[in-house]
Amino acid sequence: MRFAISTAFQPVDHLAPLARAADRLGYHSMAVPDHVVDLEELATPYPYTADGLRRWEHDAAWPDPWVLIGSLAAVTTRLRFFTSVYVPAIRSPFQVAKSVGTAAVLSGNRVSLGVGVGWCREEFELMGQDFGSRGRRTDEALALLAELWSPGWTEFEGEFHSAPRLVMEPTPTEPIPIIVGGLSDVAIRRAARHDGWVGDLYSTEEAGAIAGRLAAARAEIGVSGDFAVITALSDAFLPEHFERAGTLGVTDCWTMPWAYYHGLDATLEQKLDAMERFAADVLAPLRG
Repeated sequence: MRFAISTAFQPVDHLAPLARAADRLGYHSMAVPDHVVDLEELATPYPYTADGLRRWEHDAAWPDPWVLIGSLAAVTTRLRFFTSVYVPAIRSPFQVAKSVGTAAVLSGNRVSLGVGVGWCREEFELMGQDFGSRGRRTDEALALLAELWSPGWTEFEGEFHSAPRLVMEPTPTEPIPIIVGGLSDVAIRRAARHDGWVGDLYSTEEAGAIAGRLAAARAEIGVSGDFAVITALSDAFLPEHFERAGTLGVTDCWTMPWAYYHGLDATLEQKLDAMERFAADVLAPLRG
């Protein structure tokens, strides 16, 4: 079991100290969320709460993921970063390829692109993008990104995007893993075609059931090899709990360790203390 520190809703001036601590203490990665703006009025319900209300306050920070990852990669040496999740369908795939590819090069290939099709119709409209075709455009964007990240000249012709003969530099020297969010059958199949799946907050049994769906989808299309199943767990806090999740197919748990020791409103000093304690209480025993 590997552990990721979630940066969601954290004060921006806390992020570099948290990254340095995660790097030093042996956490595997940091999870970086994505929204361009937070609109005051929404008709679209938030899909991850029972009442459809957003789980953050309007003053929550949403730094650009790839600017942030570039900054945090510069103060760390081994820590990986992934987006949870980035929405390529509200952006030009050429700009996505440039930002993510540059971050991969500058970090020494320590990034994974976590993607989702997006849930907020109003944000799509603000960005001038069609909401109804977002799934097909996401799939096409991922195919185009793979071409743009390949060395040398490339061309592309798709339903939504085309590219004349061109080259995009710098080119990542290793493949950038693609991890996919979502619970629909389409999202599960999309994840199965790529390198992993990233989820929200679930019980261990719920996460295990999702891991089973992913394994079945991968078996159906005949793929094998490394595959990440990343989620937060609502009922795991002891080493044996996380070990149980691992046996059910969860490979990574993203977490805010300060929630266990000091609460979600912890100070920076309390967050750093909690990361130390969680590393001693959970990471070390799991490593044997």
